[in-house]
This record gives sequence, structure tokens and C-alpha cells, in this order.
Amino acid sequence: MRDLAFPVSEIWRYALLYGYETALRIRRGLMALRPQSTVSFGNANRQLLVAPTDLRAADPLEAENLVSWRFALAGETLDTAGRPPFSMEMPSADFACLLAGFSWLRHLRALRGEEANNFARTVTLNFLRRNGRCKGPAWQNAVAVERLSAWLSHSTVILKGADAAFYRRFVAAILRHEQVLRRRYPTMPHDETRLKAAIALAMASISMDLSDHRKQQAARRLDEALSKQILADGGHIARNPQTLLDLLFQLLPLRQTYINLDIALPRQLVPAIDRIYAALAFFRHRDGNLALFNGAGPVLATTLSALQRYDETGGSGFRALPHTGFQRLDAGGTVLIVDAGNPLSTHLSKAAHAGALSFEMSSGTSRFIVNSGRPLHPDAATIAMARSTPAHSAATIDDASSMRFSRSEFLGPVAAGGIRRVEVERSETDDGDTLLMRHDGYLARFGLMTERRLALSADGRVIAGRDSFRRRRDEMPAATNRHQAIIRFHLHPSIWVMHEDADTIFMTAPDNESWLFSAPGLAPELEEDVFFAASAGMAASRQIVITAPIGEHPDVEWRLERLS
Repeated sequence: MRDLAFPVSEIWRYALLYGYETALRIRRGLMALRPQSTVSFGNANRQLLVAPTDLRAADPLEAENLVSWRFALAGETLDTAGRPPFSMEMPSADFACLLAGFSWLRHLRALRGEEANNFARTVTLNFLRRNGRCKGPAWQNAVAVERLSAWLSHSTVILKGADAAFYRRFVAAILRHEQVLRRRYPTMPHDETRLKAAIALAMASISMDLSDHRKQQAARRLDEALSKQILADGGHIARNPQTLLDLLFQLLPLRQTYINLDIALPRQLVPAIDRIYAALAFFRHRDGNLALFNGAGPVLATTLSALQRYDETGGSGFRALPHTGFQRLDAGGTVLIVDAGNPLSTHLSKAAHAGALSFEMSSGTSRFIVNSGRPLHPDAATIAMARSTPAHSAATIDDASSMRFSRSEFLGPVAAGGIRRVEVERSETDDGDTLLMRHDGYLARFGLMTERRLALSADGRVIAGRDSFRRRRDEMPAATNRHQAIIRFHLHPSIWVMHEDADTIFMTAPDNESWLFSAPGLAPELEEDVFFAASAGMAASRQIVITAPIGEHPDVEWRLERLS
């Protein structure tokens, strides 16, 4: 990617982001200094009433490794040889956070006998001894929220066979987490962690014998978080399809626990779950997998199937998610899912991808065109690569990303330039559906708007595409413009491809579903590629690449046609 100078408008935006972040941190610091009420964490009268169900699958092999003191997390392995893990040096920061999150406790459900219970108690006690001051990486908001949820869900595994002294200490730890997170909650940014904190606090309020006032307070907190973060179309404000899955794994047990205890449900809980299911149906391809947008990565088929059993919406989905910013074209067994949304808020953009106007396409039971997605255990360099526009099935100018991400440690990887606005028009006729979209991500640097037209025929057999580049007032670029339009179509690793001729590429899936890709007069190339979101780790794949000088080809037309 070329090292391009920052336009003046982006320099000003960067300065404003620094000012905004500084003010935000000062505000959070002042709120954290407010006096708090003193609470007795060791109240012997408090009890755990119920252990919510964890819907995630338990792996017996993982369980055997755990009780053998081998921890496999974040792509790393720590063999403690029987020593307490929190007393040892961690392989990586990500490993340490996952270990301290205790979500791995679910695997111990697959074992019977005292060994799993003794192991769970030993590790929990080791954590309490080494992390008692509510500081450090183990007490980051996201980690503390995950740990509270895991301890509540798997309290039976930890407490079975425990003596009264350990029971009191464990209950005190649960109370401490509830109180710490409740105090921190007002200063948390409006993101997925804040919503998960509201869910965990609501679960704690009904899983323990807390006061009715505390239960009502937690329900109101959850209602507010759901109304702000789950949009009217069911999408999450982070615009990541995988976030919806993660939330369902917490919301469904919460709903059932309210019902089992005969406690009035928060008003937003059931409507939010129903909307999320509809949005998930929107993002699912014909092969059952989720589309890869804004940080979505590999999802096991068992994960999705575990949630489908609780879908009370009938599996119906939408043709568009206008609030979240996605469009879906679906006809004759062919599906196109398109990112047509505006940029996220500054904080949420820390995980956003520069995939505006990118699309994924599936047909039959196979995905053909995809985005590269996010690896299961990425490093910083891979994350940066996966977030860039060239990692998406989209058009670029000179292979530059349509959004710039900050490298500042103070700001974090927020969007600091590029796209400010995305426009979309949809038309439907007897001949099929058409999307016309444009964004201004290259306007400040290259003086050009980017436009994409996608048309799916009524029988689903033909996709007609066009990528166009125009000046600010829809004027044609100068004929002398030598910037390169580079348009990428990332192929799923299961797709086999070959050149039919200079302008035509043949694609076929394992089930023999076959398509022709053509770009007359543009000689599309087949290049090596990497698919980040493979379930077994990054996988080699191929990509179709069209390269054309914008001055000579301000409109780049291409076509996909299904073979009989």
C-alpha cells in the first residue's frame, strides 16, 4: 500500500479525536473518584440460588487436558505440571485474559467425579489469592464480566464437594465482582462489554438472594443497554454479526433463569432476542455460515445449531438491515450480503473494518465470494491487514484502504480518516433487485467518489456488477488520471478456479455448483490469497483481481453467471 500524506481534513479530525479522548478520560477519572458506599463482601447470609445454563458445547478432550494441568488458550499452551496456573508466567497477554475469564470451566461439565470439582476449586482459589486487589489485566472490564458470568454458570462445578469456608469465600467473590462492575458501569463506553456487563449484573441479581431493589435496578440497567445497542432491525451497534451470537449465549440463559424463578422479565429482553434472531438469519449464507464483516471470524457449525433450537421467530429474516447498514439480495438459491452502512462512532471504530460496499456471495450450499474475515487468534499485524479494504471483496484506488486507522497508543486503533458517508439506493422490479451505493472514502486523498452497482436477476442466475469512480459533482475523472482501480473478489478456500480465457474465469464448488466470472476487456487475474477466518486456522485461497487505470476505465463492469 502506498504511503500517502494525510489530507488537511484528516489532520484536523485526528486532532479532534485527541481532544475528545482526553476529555472522555478526564470525565471517567472524575466519576471513578466519587465516594462509594461500603459493602461487606463476606456477608455469610448471602447465598447462590441458581446456576444459569451455559449453552456453549463442552469438549471432553479439553476437559481431560485441563485436569491434567494443560491449558490451551489463544493459540498457546501452558503445561503447569500440577502447579497453580496464576502463579506462573503467562505465554501471552491474550492467554492471561482468557485464563482469568474462566470460560474454559464449561468443558469440565463433560467429566464426572471429584477430580474436575477439585481442579476447578484449586484454580479458583489460586486466582482469588493472586488477584485480590481488583487491579491489573485480570480485572479489565471485559475479563471481569466474562469471569462473573462463568462463575455463576459453573458454580455447581466449583462448589460440588466444597466445605462451608470455601462456599462463603466464593460467594463473597461473586458479590465483589457484582459490586465492582456495578460501580464501574456508568463509566464504561457504550459497546459490547457494557452490554455484557449489564447482562452479567442482571444474572447476578437473580442468581443470588439480592434485594428486590437491586433486581429492579439491574433490570432497568439491562433495558437501557439493550435499547441503545440492539438496533430496531436486530443488528448490534458494532455491526459485527458474530457479536450477535455472543450476546445470545448470554441473553438466552438469562431469559430462562427469569422464567424459572418466576421473576418479571426486563421489558426489552424478549423483543431484543427476537430481533437478534432475525438479524442472524439475515447474515447466514446458504451453507449456514455467517457473513464476515467488521471483525467476524470462524464460527463452528455446532455453535450456530446450539442456538437455533431456541429460535422462536420461525427463522424468518429481513431483506435489509437499514439501521445496521446491510443489504441482502436473495433469489433462486443465490445470496449476496452487502455492507452499505455508515462509519461507526469513534470508540466502536476500534474494531471496525474498512469494508464499505464489500459483498459476499453464496450459491447452493457453498460460499463463493467472501471477505477475508478475522483469524481466531490474530496478532497485531494480521489484525491491521484484515481490517484494510484490500482484505475485502471491494474496489480500492491504488490498493489504499478506504478508512485510515490510528496507530496511536493513546487513541487506540480508531478510524481517523477516510469514509464519512455511505449512500445506498435499492430498486426492485420483475427482472430482479438492484443496489446502487457510493462512499467518499477516497475523496480527500484522490478527489474521487467510489460507486458500486449490484444487480441480481429474478432467477438468481446472473449478477451484474459495476464499480465506478467519479469526481465530487458526479463528473468523470480526467482521461490523464493514472490512479489504478484495483477490485478484489476473495474466493472461499473450497472453490476451485481456472481461466477459461483472458477475460473469463471458471469457478466450481465441492457440490459441483459452478459459475463464470467475466470482465470483458479487463483481463482479470487469479492471485494467491489467504482466508483468515478458516476454523482450523488461516488457509490458502485464491482471489480474482481486476486492475485498470481510472482515466481509461472510470466504469469497471463485471459479471457472474451460474452454469446449468
